[in-house]
Amino acid sequence: MFLQKTIRKAVQVEGVGIHSGEKTTLRFKPAPANTGVYFVRADLPGKPFLKVSAKNVRAVSYQTTLGNSIFQVATIEHCVSALSALRIDNIYIELDGPEIPICDGSAQYFLAALLKGELIELDEPRKYCYITEPISYTEGDKVAYVLPYHGLRMSVMIDFPHPAIGQQKIDLEINEQTFTRELAMARTFGFLKDVETMKAAGLARGGSLENCIVLDDSKVINSEGLRYKDEFVRHKMLDALGDLVTLEMPLMGHMVLQKAGHDIMNKLIQKIVATPQNYRFVEMGADISAETKKFANWTLG
Repeated sequence: MFLQKTIRKAVQVEGVGIHSGEKTTLRFKPAPANTGVYFVRADLPGKPFLKVSAKNVRAVSYQTTLGNSIFQVATIEHCVSALSALRIDNIYIELDGPEIPICDGSAQYFLAALLKGELIELDEPRKYCYITEPISYTEGDKVAYVLPYHGLRMSVMIDFPHPAIGQQKIDLEINEQTFTRELAMARTFGFLKDVETMKAAGLARGGSLENCIVLDDSKVINSEGLRYKDEFVRHKMLDALGDLVTLEMPLMGHMVLQKAGHDIMNKLIQKIVATPQNYRFVEMGADISAETKKFANWTLG
């Protein structure tokens, strides 16, 4: 049996929002079993809260933003991607501002804070969303689907018409070790030609070479270069793991994404939620390998 997890003690991360440019302090706090993941705005009257759920997604352009009639929380994906990899089921994420700190543009600061908070098991079994039949969403050349798989596996492909990016692919079994080694340090990226347009739209006000990979027409302009030769696709996988938390339940499946960003991920998650006949809940590591063998030939194109 796999038990639900939270953290033992509160920990915090500080920084500025990449789009708002505002300073923010984020605190991870323990939550009891069967709570889920919640954002809490400590700076607002009554400390209103908001569940990390596909039902609360308000925007998916350049970032994933959650909101309700009282407040919004922007750029959640890097922060909550670590929750997905660590299988943290219950936690309060307290903020004193409207956007998650961007830190260095990756997830490594959030991962380090959560591990410092000490993961602990709770006395309740974890319910997994185990995919029993393929679920897919397609929009033009953007494709996203999920297949039966005994674990959490992701395959991601991107294709950018830029000489420093081009077509990149990555396939990973997702767990704490692979996330730490292969994904956590991968930074967000953007193009120099888009900066003025984004700032005119009220975005990228806190962006810099310290928290974003920036590309001109031919190359990466950050003096330190890349952390991985394929850092761009690794960051896209990191983003997708963050968006996956809006499913509200840990996934057992093989997710395949081709040219799929936040918008397509959100639509795939909405479709999973709306297709209960294609998944079932499991609470323990039963032998389900026979079901997964039927779909062994569904692979990243």
